[in-house]
Amino acid sequence: MAIPMKINDLSPVKGSKKKKKRIGRGAGSGHGKTACRGHKGQKSRSGGGPRPGFEGGQMPLQRRLPKRGFVNIFKKHYNIINVEDLNRFEPNSTLNMEVLKEAGLVQKIKNGIKLLGNGEISHPVVISVDRVSKTAKEKIHAAGGKVEVI
Repeated sequence: MAIPMKINDLSPVKGSKKKKKRIGRGAGSGHGKTACRGHKGQKSRSGGGPRPGFEGGQMPLQRRLPKRGFVNIFKKHYNIINVEDLNRFEPNSTLNMEVLKEAGLVQKIKNGIKLLGNGEISHPVVISVDRVSKTAKEKIHAAGGKVEVI
């Protein structure tokens, strides 16, 4: 019959645990005086060493690669919701940003919510969003609902 193993019997495999190198703790430690940094030079100084991205004078990668396109830093990013996502709500319910966030349709509110017309809706709802597509507006009005643009 095998003896059951206990948690207090467990130990790490020999050689898997290595002691941390404690530098600058006296000559007897073997890592004293210059603290493993050698004598003089850029890397021996506090804060020494080249800046991130420096390649020893070689043209850095971020300057070697071609630059293409344009990134508009003022672009507005909207949370996208489709008409089919509104079927989970009760008929004639009023939906706004807080209700949609609680339902999990919106995680992080960016520059607002845009409603798109993908899918069908079977019952009327009143929804207030920042932007709405033409097809989404038509589908909600056809179901007897109402769209309010904030």
